[in-house]
Amino acid sequence: MSNLEDPEVANSICDAAEKWAFFQIVNHGVPLEVLESVKVATHRFFGLPADEKKKYTKEHSPTTNVRFGTSFSPQAEKALEWKDFLSIFYVSEEEALAFWPPACSAGIHERVGNGRQSVATDSDEETQCQRNRRNKKISPEGFSENQPELLPCLSQPELTNGIGRHSDVSTLTILLQDEIGGLYVKNPHGNDSWIHVPPIEGSLVINVGDALQILSNGRYKSVEHRVVANRSKNRISVPIFVNPRPSDVIGPLPEVLADAEKPIYKQVLYSDYVRHFFKKAHITEMAQLNLQRSCELATYLISLKLSKLCLI
Repeated sequence: MSNLEDPEVANSICDAAEKWAFFQIVNHGVPLEVLESVKVATHRFFGLPADEKKKYTKEHSPTTNVRFGTSFSPQAEKALEWKDFLSIFYVSEEEALAFWPPACSAGIHERVGNGRQSVATDSDEETQCQRNRRNKKISPEGFSENQPELLPCLSQPELTNGIGRHSDVSTLTILLQDEIGGLYVKNPHGNDSWIHVPPIEGSLVINVGDALQILSNGRYKSVEHRVVANRSKNRISVPIFVNPRPSDVIGPLPEVLADAEKPIYKQVLYSDYVRHFFKKAHITEMAQLNLQRSCELATYLISLKLSKLCLI
């Protein structure tokens, strides 16, 4: 992305988003020292005593904009995910700076400012690509959520859920991941395989969210992804979720349907969509295994019952 005036940059971004939904960018303008300071600040927060982090749980946080917790949707899950997170919802940089816990605000506030600039740059490039192709414009930005995450190491990672397979509810997600790795993306071209997203020093991972899939009428797909725990090292990541406003009604944009393309999604209030999204648990490999075992048991019991009927 070192030459933003080059049309090939915009075309490459659009092609990657359309074919894979996930891609990594370098030369994005965020200095390496800023990215490193964010990682240090994230480690610093998660290294705090439990009583300090507890101040930001749902029950104790001084604001509804900031929350420390574990897993994805504990009320819907039978087995919690193997992660801790700190999330902040904000519209402006001023809000973000005001709400961040002191332990990590020194590093995070630079990420917030530069991260939002990256969003604007990527969106401009994607918009330019739309103009080149079909003279259409998608504006994804409303409010943002910054959510540093810690995935503790585990000697037997196969015994934990890690972060289960899921898509993002956002328009776009911008992810800073450390050198540990563990992010896997479901192959959007079939065969049910998973592709590892290897960490690249200085890069940011961009992925399409559900909202952009709806806005683009399916041109850009929101692809499932998951994270596995590392055997020996803690993994941290810092995603920024860029979302429509809660009061926005989203659906295929009129510009997208201008060529008599039929809408495949209905109009929906974004806050209603988010509420539905968070009622569901992430799909975990452990949950799938339990389901498989339940199906096998049910099949066995049915066969056993049928064999008894035959004997009678």
